[in-house]
Amino acid sequence: MRFSVTILGSGSALPTLKRNPTSHYVLCNNRHILIDCGEGTQFQLRKYNIRFQALQIILISHLHGDHFFGLPGLISTMHLLGRDKGLTVIGPEGLEHVIRSQLEIGHSRLNFEISFIELPKNATQIVFEDKLITIKTFPLNHRIQTQAYVIEEKEFDLNIRKDLVERHQIPLSVIHQLKQRKDVTDSDGKFWKYKDFTMPPIKNLSYAFCSDTKYDEKILESIKGVTLLYHEATFIDVDQGKAKLTFHSTAKDAATIASKAGVKKLIMGHMSARYQNEKQHVKEARDIFTNSFYAEDGMLIDLEK
Repeated sequence: MRFSVTILGSGSALPTLKRNPTSHYVLCNNRHILIDCGEGTQFQLRKYNIRFQALQIILISHLHGDHFFGLPGLISTMHLLGRDKGLTVIGPEGLEHVIRSQLEIGHSRLNFEISFIELPKNATQIVFEDKLITIKTFPLNHRIQTQAYVIEEKEFDLNIRKDLVERHQIPLSVIHQLKQRKDVTDSDGKFWKYKDFTMPPIKNLSYAFCSDTKYDEKILESIKGVTLLYHEATFIDVDQGKAKLTFHSTAKDAATIASKAGVKKLIMGHMSARYQNEKQHVKEARDIFTNSFYAEDGMLIDLEK
């Protein structure tokens, strides 16, 4: 798959037999990214046949335990399995101290380097970028510093019209520039206009991960039009008072955000252990935003579908 999300954990602070704490594995153009790492994440990685050593970037939303308690164990296992390539870990201020302290107390000496990138409070910035993808962060409204992440493909080159290329015998060197939206004058003085020989590119896809947060329309601009939005929905609307008290969201809140942001699809998660299933959450959300679903451990989402 070009861009997919595997739900490793869909529950909140109290793990259940059905739902592990929060963690998502993202595969995007052969970039392997883990978002949050609740307790038991490495077991989930094994269960769903995801290679530990393939992980390149780990994004941590905030320092509540159900979102990062699994990270020291995962790092230790990577070491025991012989990892020797670097790992980038990105998250709020204090993340490096808490992880390195645990490793040092246990006298763990890793065979690989960890590059920590700590984000200042209310950070709104690009945290990773290469030729194919960009990862951006912005703040959420929770009890402690909490960062959302948007993983987005960069705009693809234009598609070339093969019939016209063959008919006009366009050189390969010219084709490459036309695909990059460049008009070209070749060595013989012939002018090639890119719009005459190209078609629109495939649509770039995007995934927004909004973990623990109360309802806050300030995030709308940052997630506008994304292909897939993950937004926490710990509670249902009858428990709105509890949601406000704990700086969490309801299914109604998540669906309202999805609708106002014009996203393609909504996946909710972080379910409170007080609920036996997700039926009420889904019904509540679909009354507002039809293309709403609740995450389940092991769910695989292909963003192209």
